[in-house]
Amino acid sequence: MVFEHSTAAQRVLFGSDKAGEFLTAELGRLGSTRPMIITGGSAERAAREITARLEPGLWWDEVVQHVPVELAEKARAAASEAKVDALVTVGGGSTIGLGKAVALTSGLPLIAVPTTYAGSEATDMWGLTENRTKTTGLDPKVLPVTVIYDAALSRSLPVGLSVASGLNGMAHCVDSLWAPKADPINRTFALEGARALTIALRGITADPDDLRAREMALYGCYLAALSFASAGSGMHHKIAHVLGGTFNLPHAQVHATVLPYVLAFNAPAVPEVSARLADALGADSGDATEALSSLYREIDAPRALADIGFTEDGIAEAVERSLKAIPASNPTTPTEENLTALLRAARNGDDPASVSVAAQQA
Repeated sequence: MVFEHSTAAQRVLFGSDKAGEFLTAELGRLGSTRPMIITGGSAERAAREITARLEPGLWWDEVVQHVPVELAEKARAAASEAKVDALVTVGGGSTIGLGKAVALTSGLPLIAVPTTYAGSEATDMWGLTENRTKTTGLDPKVLPVTVIYDAALSRSLPVGLSVASGLNGMAHCVDSLWAPKADPINRTFALEGARALTIALRGITADPDDLRAREMALYGCYLAALSFASAGSGMHHKIAHVLGGTFNLPHAQVHATVLPYVLAFNAPAVPEVSARLADALGADSGDATEALSSLYREIDAPRALADIGFTEDGIAEAVERSLKAIPASNPTTPTEENLTALLRAARNGDDPASVSVAAQQA
């Protein structure tokens, strides 16, 4: 074996109903007395509770998905004016993304308290959107110095959003199996992450108040993010960034909907890895595409991009933009023809197996 693997330098504090205690201690460790608290939407109540013992230098509650450049500049200016000395995000991927945007230019330490299962908190990837184009990059300054996982904070997350968010994490696992820098270590993280997320999503769907299942979801999404941070962005994420940044579609739902189609597109070209993924998903057949489809049926996962606003007339532009971004290492070579078939099937909610056929015929 010959490979190069990078591991993030980051503290992880894990414990239900301990976020407030952990956060106070971490800010003390960093010597922070004027943190900027970034939160918004349904996470704001939790943020108020866990920061009750703190005196923030700035409270910021304006968060927008895909982090528009204009919003990032506004938050950066406010942070500078308030002379904050640390950044704390409480919320999902959009909230963490805004915190990363401020950290990118300020160099301030970032503490992430995620309330969903996307995994952005464990990567050094930032993303900003301008003129219908989402740009991403890697920088160690945006990697949170500490991640605080508290499953109790995600209890109020509705089942549907929990499923979409967890499948966003699953997408990190699947993409990491064949991303440009895939290696045996991040593949191990990815497969264990997929196993944990499968168990978690079944548990949350059966009982939304199951704290053990929500703890398992956080564990799984962290492993998924570790694998993604090392392996890099593969085909799935390149397509999802186009759909999100260009068409302003909701982040988690895009990832959840596109995933089965990208898996069906690539799995036949990597049968050994596909069989290992099928095993992680709890299947005996060795068919990862069917295993994932079975899980989707069981947890009533998102099925069609049309349901979240993607129209037929957007397919050509999405194909053109995606073809420019998909890495050459992808197991199946994308073409205008087979990528059009993939996006049309994902828009309509067709059987993912049809994409596998189209990919092999092209």
